[in-house]
Amino acid sequence: MSRRARAFAFLAAALVCALLAAAVAGRYRSRVEGQYGPLRPVVVSTAELPPGQPIGPRQAAAALTLRRVPARFIPPGALVRPEDALGRAPGAPIPAGSYVIGAQLVVPEANPARAPGVGVGRRPVQVSVAGAEALLVDGNPPEGRRVDVVVSRQAGLGNSARAYIAATAVKLLALKGPGGPGEGWSATLAVSEEQALELIGAQSAGREIRLLPR
Repeated sequence: MSRRARAFAFLAAALVCALLAAAVAGRYRSRVEGQYGPLRPVVVSTAELPPGQPIGPRQAAAALTLRRVPARFIPPGALVRPEDALGRAPGAPIPAGSYVIGAQLVVPEANPARAPGVGVGRRPVQVSVAGAEALLVDGNPPEGRRVDVVVSRQAGLGNSARAYIAATAVKLLALKGPGGPGEGWSATLAVSEEQALELIGAQSAGREIRLLPR
């Protein structure tokens, strides 16, 4: 047999093998679809996706792939296109080899709010306060504002009523409303050590503490 004839024979054998493989694959696919349902595309992670990190085009190309699996195995809400994950971040780690479900992804805040800093030489102290509703009348968040702290004492048992400013222009770090019936407001303030001790002492003595917006 000549070299050309042998090459032609090899080519014909390769074509026959390819046709047989395609036929076998087609029968296997038909058998799988008949038993488990039609094959559907679904997004699968090829690498672990860390929580809180938005998925960009580069990460999507490297860590997400599209596979076709029987419909009955696909969980509800699974993504069918990798681009559907762009700009969203996992709320919890997504292990490699897992389906990527829309409910697992959240849209991160464009400018997440930051809690106001305590400041140099200051320390946070939480005290119960009265009349905190006055800090909310303008509809803006009170955190980060400067307030004056007024301590008052009611008259009784030989003591006259008294009110004085215990701290001026201190930063309000947090304001928490009543958690249930009978509970009051509490505020976290950035104060000096001396002011913190004075406010803690006033609260222990049952004196009323109010915050005046500046």
